[in-house]
Amino acid sequence: MDQIRVKELEQIISSKYGNTTGIVIIKDGVVSCEKYFKGCTANSRVHIYSVTKSIISILIGIALDKGYIKNMEEKVLDYFPEYKVKRREKKIQNITLKDMLTMTAPYKYRFFAPYIKYFTSGDWVKFSLDLLGGRGKVGVFRYAPLIGPDILSGILVKATGQSVLDFAAENLFEPLGIKVENNLLFESKEEQLAFNQSTDISGWVTDPVGIHAAGWGLTLTPMDMAKIGQLYLNGGMWEGKQIISSKWIEDSTREHSRWKKENLPYGYLWWVNEDGYAAMGDGGNIIYVNTKKKLVISMAALFVPKAGDRIELIKEFIEPVL
Repeated sequence: MDQIRVKELEQIISSKYGNTTGIVIIKDGVVSCEKYFKGCTANSRVHIYSVTKSIISILIGIALDKGYIKNMEEKVLDYFPEYKVKRREKKIQNITLKDMLTMTAPYKYRFFAPYIKYFTSGDWVKFSLDLLGGRGKVGVFRYAPLIGPDILSGILVKATGQSVLDFAAENLFEPLGIKVENNLLFESKEEQLAFNQSTDISGWVTDPVGIHAAGWGLTLTPMDMAKIGQLYLNGGMWEGKQIISSKWIEDSTREHSRWKKENLPYGYLWWVNEDGYAAMGDGGNIIYVNTKKKLVISMAALFVPKAGDRIELIKEFIEPVL
């Protein structure tokens, strides 16, 4: 982007998307824009919220590539033989990894998820398993923001014998030059709220038994996020090494389910659109990949209610000039 456009973009972000901490734009493999806001720098890390889900999708794909996971039709409960299914809850036995990845698994809670009980429980995986099932149909899209995806973290631990962060560091983060330094355990609500507004914490949130959150809880820099997008645009290759198979990338970024209310197609924990795909989190955190234009855009942001639509910003201002 030329400097005039960059200045215009800075002004738009500052005026309409004021919670943004940083943006990176990569076009044809070259960084064309890297800017930071709110006193942040290239080293500032923020909580990326549901973008974490797409990182979990990548890790599931790597585990599949390496043979730790057999296929997406495996039953969830095959990984938790110790879990006791209650009477009249046989539906849970048929839920597969694919159902979890495509957000087509049903849950017992309806409109108001029991977040307080979730955060104060000692085992988020078991808590999620206890809520899996109910009256909903398997195969119907049901987006689970926090409660539910942790089951995938539990599966990764069971399959690989490593913590999610250790597996991610060895197979994804370190090859890309990404640092995620600490396991984060909150002792109070105040600690968690402070984390959501922090810009200098490097880590991934865990529950009290050490399982990393799958639907939230990871901190990254905008460049870290852009590297993830570029890895996918590269077909899984990074500096001559195949980090993840191109087949998984193709499978995980095509439509498998759809949120009918908003008419939004969904892959394996990636949102899909006509030009490519995106990982999206609260506050406007996003990894956006346009496969047609060979374009990657990452934006990091602190949480605010009703944050400005980053897809709108990308479609209306950034893409037309690139």
